[in-house]
Amino acid sequence: MKERICQQQERKTVMMGCWMLNESVSVVLALSWLGVNLYLFIDTFRWYGEEESFFYTRVILGSTLAWARASAVCLNFNCMLILLPISRNLISFIRGASICCRGPWRRHLDKNLKFHKLVAYGIAINATIHIAAHLCNLERYHLSQSAEADGLLAALSKLGNTPNESYINPIRTSHTNTTTELLSTIAGITGLLISLALILIMTSSTEFIRQISYELFWYTHHMFIIFFISLSIHGAGRIVRGQTPESLLLHNVTFCRDHYAEWQAAAQCPVPQFSGKEPSAWKWVAGPVVLYACERVIRFWRFQQEVVITKVVSHPSGVLELHMKKRNFKMAPGQYVLLQCPSISSLEWHPFTLTSAPQEDFFSVHIRTAGDWTRALRKAFEAEGQAIKEPRSLPRLAVDGPFGAALTDVFHYPVYFYWICREPSAFEWFADLLLSLETRMSEQGKTHLLSYHIFLTSWDENQAIHIALHWDENTDVITGLKQKTFYGRPNWNNEFRQIAYNHPSSSIGVFCCGPKALSKTLQRMCRVYSSADPRGVHFYYNKESF
Repeated sequence: MKERICQQQERKTVMMGCWMLNESVSVVLALSWLGVNLYLFIDTFRWYGEEESFFYTRVILGSTLAWARASAVCLNFNCMLILLPISRNLISFIRGASICCRGPWRRHLDKNLKFHKLVAYGIAINATIHIAAHLCNLERYHLSQSAEADGLLAALSKLGNTPNESYINPIRTSHTNTTTELLSTIAGITGLLISLALILIMTSSTEFIRQISYELFWYTHHMFIIFFISLSIHGAGRIVRGQTPESLLLHNVTFCRDHYAEWQAAAQCPVPQFSGKEPSAWKWVAGPVVLYACERVIRFWRFQQEVVITKVVSHPSGVLELHMKKRNFKMAPGQYVLLQCPSISSLEWHPFTLTSAPQEDFFSVHIRTAGDWTRALRKAFEAEGQAIKEPRSLPRLAVDGPFGAALTDVFHYPVYFYWICREPSAFEWFADLLLSLETRMSEQGKTHLLSYHIFLTSWDENQAIHIALHWDENTDVITGLKQKTFYGRPNWNNEFRQIAYNHPSSSIGVFCCGPKALSKTLQRMCRVYSSADPRGVHFYYNKESF
C-alpha cells in the first residue's frame, strides 16, 4: 500500500514537472502580470493612504479613497495591455522577427487570446472595486454635508461657500440628490458608459453566447471604442480633489488640522486650497490605441485589395472549398487568413486555416458550415463543384493575412496526423488532399515524413458489411488511400507510448484543432508521457487559437 502511494506521488511530481516544463513561459508571464498588478495596487494604496496633500480628503472619505485610486491605476494598466494580444500583425512580426521566439518558445504566442481573457478579468475585477469604492465615496461626501457632521469634517465640507475658496466636497448641500449630481458630471456620465460597455462586452463573450450568436459577440465587442473614449476623458471632471502644492507650503496640515476654527483668522493657517489631479488614463492607453488603430488601418488597406476567386467546390458534410488569388500574397504552411464577405456583413472577419501549398499559384481554404455566417456564405456562392467561368458574378471577398499560428511549427517535428470524424462523408473532401500529398511524397521518396491515422467513430450495419468484404484491397474502401481507416476512437495512451518509443530523447510537438474535451485529453497525455529528465522525450502541446 505504501509503495503504491509513493508511486502515485512520484507520478504526480513527474507530471507537475512536465507541466512546468511545457508551460514555464506562460506561468512566468501570468505571474509577472499578477505581480505588476499587486505592486501597482499596493504602492498606490499606500501613497494615497499617507500622502499629505490628501489628508483632508481622507478625513471625509477614509480608506475608500485609496481603494478607488489603487484600483484605477490597475484598471489603466490592464486597459493598456488588453489590445496588444489581439494585434495580429504585431504578433506575426514578433513571431517572424524575434530570435528569442524560435522553436518551443514561439508557441506561447499562440496563447494570445488566453492572455487577452486574463487581462479582461483583471479589468472586470478592478472596475468592480473602483465602482464600489466610489459609490461609498459619494455616500460619504453626502453624509459630511448632513446636520450630524461636525468638527473638522463639517469645516471641510463648507469650504467653497465663500469667494476665494475652493471646495473639497463636490456634494454642496445635504439636499442634493447624489444620483442626479453624479450623472451631471463628466466622471459620472463616462463612468456609466464605461460600465455598460464593459458589462455588454463581458457577458457577450461567454462561450454560451458565442455558440448561439457569434454575430452578437462580434458587434458588442466593438463597443470597445466607446469604452476607450470614455476612459480617456473619465478623469477630466476631477471630482476627487487634494490640497494644492502651493497651499501645502502655507498651510501646515499637521498643525492646522487641530485649529480648523481659526482658518479664517490665523495667518499661519490660511484656508486650504484644493484641486483635482490631471487625468492620466489617456497616457496609459494612448500607445496601444494608436498601435491598434494602425492594425485596423492595415486591415482596411488589405480589405481594399482585389481578391480573385478562381474556383468554388461544394464538398459533402457542408464543406465549401474556395480557391483565390491576390497580388503579392505569400504564405507558409500552417498559416491562416481572415475572410470578410461585405454582402453578408461589413464588420465580421472569420479565421480559416490555409489548405493550399506555398508553391501553388493560388491559396485555398475549406469552410465547414457551422453557423449563421458560414451558412450565408455557402448560400451566396452556390457552389457547383466546378471552376467559375464568371468570377464577377460572385460575391466579393476580402482577405486579411496571412498570419502565423501554432501549425506553422508543425514541420519542425516528425508528423503523425490523426483525423477523427463521426461520418464517412466527412472524409471525402479531405481525402483528395491526402491522396495528392501521399502521391507527391511517394514520388519524392519522402513517405517517412508523414504518418497519418484516420478514425471513423460511427457507422451502420451495411457499412460494416461493405468494409469487411473489401478489407483485403490495397486501398481503403472509404477514403481510397493506402492507409487503412481505423474504427472507433484512438487509444491515446497506446499512441503516445508508441511515439515516445519511436523518438527517444526528442522534442515532439502535439497540435490540436478540435473540441475542448479532445484538447484536454491531449494536453493531459503530453504531461503524462513527457520525461522529467531533460534528456528524455518531451511532448509540447499546441492548440489552434484564432
